[in-house]
Amino acid sequence: MATDRMEPLLFRQGSAPLLVSMPHVGLHIPDGIAAGMTDLALTLSDTDWHIDRLYDFLDGLGASTIAATHSRYVVDLNRPPDGASLYPGQATTGLCPTGTFDGEPLYKGGAAPDGAETERRVARYWKPYHDKLEAELARLKAAHGFALLWDAHSIRSVVPRLFEGRLPDFNIGTADGASCDPALAGRVLQAAESVEGYSAVLNGRFKGGYITRHYGRPDDGIQAIQLELSQRTYMDEAPPFAFREELAVAVRPVIRHMLASMLG
Repeated sequence: MATDRMEPLLFRQGSAPLLVSMPHVGLHIPDGIAAGMTDLALTLSDTDWHIDRLYDFLDGLGASTIAATHSRYVVDLNRPPDGASLYPGQATTGLCPTGTFDGEPLYKGGAAPDGAETERRVARYWKPYHDKLEAELARLKAAHGFALLWDAHSIRSVVPRLFEGRLPDFNIGTADGASCDPALAGRVLQAAESVEGYSAVLNGRFKGGYITRHYGRPDDGIQAIQLELSQRTYMDEAPPFAFREELAVAVRPVIRHMLASMLG
């Protein structure tokens, strides 16, 4: 397999006690992996499209940011390294996904990653992201006495295999209260509900993935929230997945208000 020289993440350090993580915004698939993938896989349909562009206000909040460079189809940074399901009994995708959200195959026959390849991807892409995430949370806590983690995601509003009907616009997850103090989560939910025309839910279908559940430790001074944003609020959900600034200009201030309410 050809050497992949692209760094697995982009990081920018801020001044506030807030770290925003974007684990599914990456678009790169190394040539050696792409060669075994289907044409459908290479459209990257399950990407958290344009999240970095939507969150263009983060410097103004003083937030640190960490963003993946590689596609979630290479390895999913929001899954546990042992591949355990986050939603037992429900349809989901794995650590090194072999199918799309709709259940379509990502690999040509015989090309799906085996155990050794999965371990290689975890070491090459998954571990550096989490090492940096953990180190930055430790730095923020040392500097401020606490740390806030916001895991930024987006998804198509309708994915029948994963959930019924149409997803609410703002899907806030705190692992049913385990990753964030209820009062803080309540402020974030209130901010989401403060503007007419959008719907919001706390710990609905999406309760937070591995990042939220693993790093959120309120008793230890680390508060973690995941936002799964419906893509209909800021982009075209069909290829070529175009960003819609006329939509983003309305939803962006709401997200900023949610983050500001987390900062207090």
